[in-house]
Amino acid sequence: MTRLSVETLAADTVAPITSAGHAHLGLAVLAGIAVIVVLITKFKLHAFLALTVGSLALGVFAGAPLDKTIASFTTGLGSTVSGVGVLIALGAILGKLLADSGGADRIVDTILARAKGRAMPWAMVLIASVIGLPLFFEVGVVLLIPVVLMVARRGNYSLMRIGIPALAGLSVMHGLIPPHPGPLAAIDAVDADLGLTLALGLVVAIPTVIVAGPLFARYAARWVDVPAPERMIPAVDEDQDPAKRPGFVPTLATMLLPVVLMLAKALVDIVIDDPENSVQRVFDVVGSPMIALLAAVIVGLFTLGRAAGFTKERLSATVEKSLAPIAGILLIVGAGGGFKQTLIDSGVGQMILDISENWSIPALLLAWLIAVVIRLATGSATVATISAAGLVAPLAAGMSPAETALLVLAIGAGSVFFSHVNDAGFWLVKEYFGLSVGQTIKTWSVMETVISVVGGATVLLLSLFV
Repeated sequence: MTRLSVETLAADTVAPITSAGHAHLGLAVLAGIAVIVVLITKFKLHAFLALTVGSLALGVFAGAPLDKTIASFTTGLGSTVSGVGVLIALGAILGKLLADSGGADRIVDTILARAKGRAMPWAMVLIASVIGLPLFFEVGVVLLIPVVLMVARRGNYSLMRIGIPALAGLSVMHGLIPPHPGPLAAIDAVDADLGLTLALGLVVAIPTVIVAGPLFARYAARWVDVPAPERMIPAVDEDQDPAKRPGFVPTLATMLLPVVLMLAKALVDIVIDDPENSVQRVFDVVGSPMIALLAAVIVGLFTLGRAAGFTKERLSATVEKSLAPIAGILLIVGAGGGFKQTLIDSGVGQMILDISENWSIPALLLAWLIAVVIRLATGSATVATISAAGLVAPLAAGMSPAETALLVLAIGAGSVFFSHVNDAGFWLVKEYFGLSVGQTIKTWSVMETVISVVGGATVLLLSLFV
């Protein structure tokens, strides 16, 4: 849908905005979000269905004709999936190759072999951050937590001293750095530059992961002192041949290839700034998200898959298996895009613009607060990111590329605020670490809050200089 058709649809579905219109639309937004929250939390409905029903409810509450609401939702779903669906799929393939080939194990073993004593928490946060770049959060947890438990048991380390840095590294990558689904969806919603968002995201991620990881782990270890649960420590596979794993340097280079290509494009765009320049045109292609990730996947087939001895049939099976688990994620992201478009076409965007002007709330802070509220209500960082991006997307209209990138990062920081009992990640961490609900809140939930606050504060600080 073109910008003209979106504006025309908005004009057809809502009356001119007035004070009364603000109140009505505000109640419609709250009601639509409430429907999503209740369906997810009370009725345990899948987020895709909850977002679909919530979008339709929003249109009805806003007084829009149902056929226009359906058109808005399907248009938003289609444009979002077309924008980020391929990237999510390529990221999943790269992550599966990394896990199945033993490349992740190679990185873990190499770094741990060089880290001892007080350096171990820093090694864990480094491992998690590097591995967390291409892997979805849940996959990273399943892959890394057994390593955390083994290191804690064999090295006689405090479980929280080792575990919190690993969780922080994974969570920061998940919330702030593309190609994770949440940041990608937010970038698409506010039309931000992916390379610039990635570059600024790394700047925000470094202090955030340090504070929430190794530094916070010192306090978490004092508050909760538990041993690594024996039942969760995997047995060593005596038949596994480490010699068949891909090498450390090729594995690391493959993982960082899309990051380097996208950052190179952003740098060339800043330095040359001439769309007709042949060098810039080349980097615009090779540094585009799809080409960068596709290049990493193709390289990974050789540096990871073939290096591990995979046959052509095994490579094909690995790629196929990587795509099935992301179907739910793609549907959630797509439905979130539909919800966003319904918000825009109902006139909510103009309402947000008016409110931000009247309240004099900085756009970045408003974006962070909206994401926090939705995160607390739904428990899903991805849903919070997508919904918040849809609400604040109109604020990006007059922003510079750097400010738009920071808007995405503010939303991402808010989306991880205080994970609690309505978040699947909460229970995943609780069971893996053998914690009680109270202990999980004291460690994992507080760590997520630290990430959100430090990340949000860093974004606000950066906004003073860019």
